[in-house]
Amino acid sequence: MRNRELAEIFERIADLLQIRGDAIYRVLAYRKAGESIRGLSRSVVGIWEEKDLENIPGVGKAIATKIDELLSTGKLIFYEKLIEEVPENLPDLLRIADVGPKKVALFWKELGVTSIDDLEKAAKAGKLQELPGVGPRSEQKILEGIRSSKKGRPERLSIGSVNPIAQSFIRRLMKIPGVVHAEAAGSLRRWRETIGDLDIVVAAEDKKRVMDEFLKFSEVERIKGQGETKASVELLDGLRVQVWVHPPERFGSALQYATGSQGHNVRLREYALSQGLSLSEHGFKGKNGNEILCASEEEVYATLGLPWIAPEMREDLGEITAGIEDTLPKLISEKDIKGEIHMHSDWSDGRVSMEDMANAALERGLEYIVFTDHSRSLGIASGLSLERLRDQRKKINRLRKKFAGELDIFQGSEVEILADGSLDYPDEVLEALDFVIISLHSSLRQDREKITSRLLAAIENEHVNMVAHLSGRLIGKREPADLDFEAIFQAAVENNVILEINSNPERLDLKDTHARRAVELGVKLAITTDAHHPEHLDLRIYGIGTARRAWVTSEDVLNAWPIRKFLDFLEKQKSSKITH
Repeated sequence: MRNRELAEIFERIADLLQIRGDAIYRVLAYRKAGESIRGLSRSVVGIWEEKDLENIPGVGKAIATKIDELLSTGKLIFYEKLIEEVPENLPDLLRIADVGPKKVALFWKELGVTSIDDLEKAAKAGKLQELPGVGPRSEQKILEGIRSSKKGRPERLSIGSVNPIAQSFIRRLMKIPGVVHAEAAGSLRRWRETIGDLDIVVAAEDKKRVMDEFLKFSEVERIKGQGETKASVELLDGLRVQVWVHPPERFGSALQYATGSQGHNVRLREYALSQGLSLSEHGFKGKNGNEILCASEEEVYATLGLPWIAPEMREDLGEITAGIEDTLPKLISEKDIKGEIHMHSDWSDGRVSMEDMANAALERGLEYIVFTDHSRSLGIASGLSLERLRDQRKKINRLRKKFAGELDIFQGSEVEILADGSLDYPDEVLEALDFVIISLHSSLRQDREKITSRLLAAIENEHVNMVAHLSGRLIGKREPADLDFEAIFQAAVENNVILEINSNPERLDLKDTHARRAVELGVKLAITTDAHHPEHLDLRIYGIGTARRAWVTSEDVLNAWPIRKFLDFLEKQKSSKITH
């Protein structure tokens, strides 16, 4: 059984338990286990064989026992009994806008609805509005949600497509008179790679004015709901947006609440209760009913004696314990990055000249860059022949003189790993380059053993400095290669090879869970943009977000180091590989 299949079982159990009405702690335990298994860098079967299941984040004794049963017998009695009680396909209804676990349970118990088709028939027949708490308006919204889902819109969108919309809305909301703050919340603020709904929290005294102005935005196709503090809409492109408006003195608690994650918030509220406080989006309340208002998130955490916890870490993966123990890492930030070591020019498939790319890097405050145009076999990307590679070196030497004292420029190459694990340039050519990146663009569907062996053979080459976009995935478009990540991470440590977090929001590869595991094992990372145009250099924010989700510090990232330290590492890397 593969990780994804096992994760899906536990995620479905979580949904079924929530529909059944089980305690939120139990639901979250199964959901967290599913997410952890999905994000593992190695096969859960190997961990099971080593009898080490309880070391998987979010997997305690009870769930470890269930994993053992699944892997030993191929079935899980607990799950089979659960779907005898709660229809197995009910979680599919949760994909419909305005349909949560309580409504799913209501429709099932009162009307026998067990599928989206059943729900649509019941809504068209006017049966939903007869149920308590539903009504004609809610019934119509559910029908609209079903129609929207049938348009084929993905349940979750790339962060790269949602973030620009969020920033545009925030700029416009900030222009409304009386608005003091406006900030994205939810999974966008936690920098998850995909986004379901967009949440924005606004600080303003006149809540109604803000919501009324927001509802006039031209992108709004339909209004899903409007309450005292929140307006919900669906945009023309299908994205669901919620704007929360709170007075400035309550902005901190509202932002903290809307940011999530659910697991983090449950844990934080539990910790507040242990101190005699209850915490909600409106602020704290003591046992005597007195309120503690928080205008900033820092005040929320400080009230509990905690340091501010970065949004990217709020996934209930030990961050609150680390806050209590004062062991939270100092996460990397965009300003820490000193160089770009994976970028392309019009010598291969880039869109502008090397000089234009160099100027763009200089404008963004970078201290050094490496041109890594594609190697010869990647014809689709106009890979460089040996002769063109030599000509490029001459051009780079001229650019070095032009930018001397302002920007250090190096010649590298993104070298294709061929089907047999050999590299696209001979060793003597690789040796002459300043920086060698290896990557996979072809035969990504090879079986695990074969494709892993290809990568391991390439990593062992003494001239290799870094592996780019390791899994080859394109989020929502192409599945990652079936790799033994653990073996690759070990090989990267042994050969002192860097692994890349590719900042292109369609890649974000390494993903956050893999990056965290790699760093735990001692792998050094790079956060690059893989830029093919000057504007692509601005995509680094997405790679930084992924790295922060992985608890990465600047010491873990090669191109966050000043030029002298960067070059010293390359020298040591070469020496250690020759010795190895």
